[in-house]
Parts: sequence; C-alpha cells; structure tokens
Amino acid sequence: MNLPFLGHGHKKHGGADLAADPEAAAALLSECELLRAQAAEEGVRLDDTPASLEALDQLVPRWRDDAETLPWLGHDAGLYLGTVVVRTVPGAAWRIRSDGEPVVLLASGREFEVADAGQSWAASGVPELSQLYAEIAEP
Repeated sequence: MNLPFLGHGHKKHGGADLAADPEAAAALLSECELLRAQAAEEGVRLDDTPASLEALDQLVPRWRDDAETLPWLGHDAGLYLGTVVVRTVPGAAWRIRSDGEPVVLLASGREFEVADAGQSWAASGVPELSQLYAEIAEP
C-alpha cells in the first residue's frame, strides 16, 4: 500500500503530520477495513494478536475469485501483519519509506515489507501470516 501522503507533510487525522506522528500513522495503518470485514463475516475477530493471524490463515480464501478485491485485501493483510508485529514484538515500529511504502522496522535494524507479504498470502496463502509472524518475531 503506497501512502505517499505520509511522507510529504500533508495533514491527516486532526491535522497531524503522519510522518512525524508515529501513533497517528500506526492507527491509520491498523484500520485494515476490508480484511476486518471479511474476517468478521467468517466469525473471526481480529484483536491484533498472533492468534488472530492463525485464524486468518484458516479462512476459506473466497477473495481469490475477485480480481478487484484481491489486491486490496492483500494490502490489508500485510498491514494487519505489520500491526500485530508492531504491537507485540519489542522494538518493532512502522517506518514510512521515502516512496511512501510502509514497512516494519525491527529493533535489529531489519526492515520487513509487509505489503508484499500480504499480497503473497492473499494470492496463494503461502507463506502463512502466522508463519511470517514467527519468523519476524524470533530474536
């Protein structure tokens, strides 16, 4: 999900510059409305925990039949993975690259492109979100 306005000083969410306001950026990136709606329809509650990633991995991927929904759901899945990482892995934080792409920056300095991971998961289910989380979260 390219969010170029995050890096260009535009004002969003009550006038906060999201590039300078990590909490506002995290709130925006965690919305994942399409993914949350799809999960809720299947009875899965997304509570920003690793267990919810496992539940997402178990969903029947009905979105794969919808070429318009697939890329949006993939972005949301990546942002949701990033949200879980940022909220549960010590030292993890969102970083908005100069091209506007959100990535997760780990305490080790490693960056993880969650949008790409979400796209792969939405399109094929591989790798699973819970597996990616485990790989990211290990010290």
